[in-house]
Amino acid sequence: MPFKRFVTFLLLLTSLVAHSQTPELTPLSKISVLTCGPGDQLYSTFGHSAFRVKDPAIGIDVVYNYGVFDFYSDNFYVKFAQGKLDYMLARQQFSNFIREYKHDKRWVNEQVLQLSQSERNELFQFLENNYLPENRAYPYDFFYNNCATKIWDVLDSVYHEKLVFNESFLDKQYTHRELIRLNMPLNSWSSFGIDLALGAVIDDVATPKEHMFLPQYIMQQLNSALLDNKPIAPNETNIYKPGPHEHKSSFISTPLFWALALLIIVVTLTVLDFKKNRRTKSIDFVLFLLTGIAGIVIFFLWFLTDHSATANNLNILWAFPLNLIFAFMVCRKKPLPLWASKYFLFLIVLILAVIVLWLLKVQIFSPVLIPILLALGTRYSFLYRYKNQQNPISKI
Repeated sequence: MPFKRFVTFLLLLTSLVAHSQTPELTPLSKISVLTCGPGDQLYSTFGHSAFRVKDPAIGIDVVYNYGVFDFYSDNFYVKFAQGKLDYMLARQQFSNFIREYKHDKRWVNEQVLQLSQSERNELFQFLENNYLPENRAYPYDFFYNNCATKIWDVLDSVYHEKLVFNESFLDKQYTHRELIRLNMPLNSWSSFGIDLALGAVIDDVATPKEHMFLPQYIMQQLNSALLDNKPIAPNETNIYKPGPHEHKSSFISTPLFWALALLIIVVTLTVLDFKKNRRTKSIDFVLFLLTGIAGIVIFFLWFLTDHSATANNLNILWAFPLNLIFAFMVCRKKPLPLWASKYFLFLIVLILAVIVLWLLKVQIFSPVLIPILLALGTRYSFLYRYKNQQNPISKI
């Protein structure tokens, strides 16, 4: 009896070890790269990339997806704001993966990698090892370490010098900001928010490899890259194409509408204030409060986070952080301090600096900013004149 128990235990242990080992792919296997079209949500605006491993002989058809994060991780929002949020590799059945994209009406293309059986097993072993709990997390970066860049990074890690990058695969090179704008409406809150949050560092022309933070450029590169002097994925096949999908939005819901509304309100109140020689404190409070809060956010993203793309953000010139403090000064019943006219003049100079830097293409700002700058410039000019009338410069 003890012997039988020992044999049973040995067989069970053997089966567990065998089950824990990664199986070998057969000659019927194939590994492909999936490229998925954009969705309606901000996180899906730029599309998606993933690996697919299929082998009917051993009954697997799974997707390895580097675009997953744990929403329930400790201090999720703090990590997200600081740019320290880890993404991870997930593995799921292809049937579940494609079901999600059909539900969201997003097209899916497939590029089968031209690999030998041994090369497929090398890649499969790498993905399985990367999927282990201790290996699956990685520090996410929107431009340099995301689900799309991971495709090339993984292939490069597996095949090394056998894999040759095609530097001339682009018809035209863009800046990072231009690449973002190609993928979302310019007059949208998403685009305006990105232009507000990201700095001048994204206005440099992206290298051919840097274009591949977008899935469409990974797909293009794989069409021309070489492995052992042969095209690695010369063709792509559409495996899901949704029907016509219209996304309607009214002009009233766009940032340009509200920027124009702000301009009209500010100009109207300023003209009335000028005629009646008064100052509407409420509009001054709102303008200084909003620009001050925006400036604090820009300062935080630039200096207090690990986000690489939020550095050198010259939006901080018009969205000036100290305006947040000054907002509570302009709404008081007490007269403004004597130095206030100099502060208003300083803000006018900052707005002029924004315009000059924009024209020189040091940083490209959102077009939605034009009516906002006009509104601020109009109000600051009035406040400068109004304060000087109350306290002539000669008496200061």
